[in-house]
Amino acid sequence: MRSWRWPKVSLIVGCAFVWVMLMVLIALFSDQLRPYTITAMDLGARMKPPVFLGGDFHHILGTDQLGRDVFSRLIVSIRVSLTIAVSATILGVLFGATMGIAAAHFGGLIEQAVLILIDVQAALPFIILALSALAFFGNSQILLICLLGLYGWERHARITRGLALAAKEQGYMLAVRQLGAGSGRLYLRHLLPNIAATMVVSATLAFPEVILAGSGLSFLGLGIQPPDTDLGNMVGYGRSYLEQAPWIPLAPSLIIMLTTLSISTIGDWLRDRLDP
Repeated sequence: MRSWRWPKVSLIVGCAFVWVMLMVLIALFSDQLRPYTITAMDLGARMKPPVFLGGDFHHILGTDQLGRDVFSRLIVSIRVSLTIAVSATILGVLFGATMGIAAAHFGGLIEQAVLILIDVQAALPFIILALSALAFFGNSQILLICLLGLYGWERHARITRGLALAAKEQGYMLAVRQLGAGSGRLYLRHLLPNIAATMVVSATLAFPEVILAGSGLSFLGLGIQPPDTDLGNMVGYGRSYLEQAPWIPLAPSLIIMLTTLSISTIGDWLRDRLDP
């Protein structure tokens, strides 16, 4: 019986895994980690500097323009941003995979319709679509997740369609069909397990883009609305105080940069290991 061993990873990939796990733990235990509520204001301590710039340990990362604790708001922002990004990525992968499999299975007019939708989605600037939808329907977290789920779905649809078309010509798919398996069993039990690794890689590479898109919408004031907060929201409200209190926008900006970089690094590593 062979013993299972951890795969060898480079120092950069290892650091990326550690950072992502740290972000996940912070998101899971945000209520226990934050020292203050995100709406608690202390006008007497407005724009107080962080500890490493001469502040005290009551506000480790300083305070913002309303005297709110930046560290507490940062922890909650990590939870909100990761929740939105994970939900939107899963939604995009599921929708794209469903459309790709439908195109490969039915062919004909349905396949042509899916390909037209893919081309339209690829040609239409996402930010214009998102701004129009949010301006018309109003701001809500559910709508934001749905819009971000549409971001990049055509990439997953193209990949799934290509893999499904290739698998239909392989021996195991033909054999299963000859044995009388229905379409549901054919795709769910035999096709999806064989393309799952590629879809995981695709989702991992799309995840940083979803985080950046969501943060960009919040930065423009069309994402998460006060009193709630996310990373883009913090950067957007802190940009006006970049000279007086640079720690307000720089802390969430650093989190966005390191998180997207870490997930992109993990995605490249997974692609090298899993994608044939």
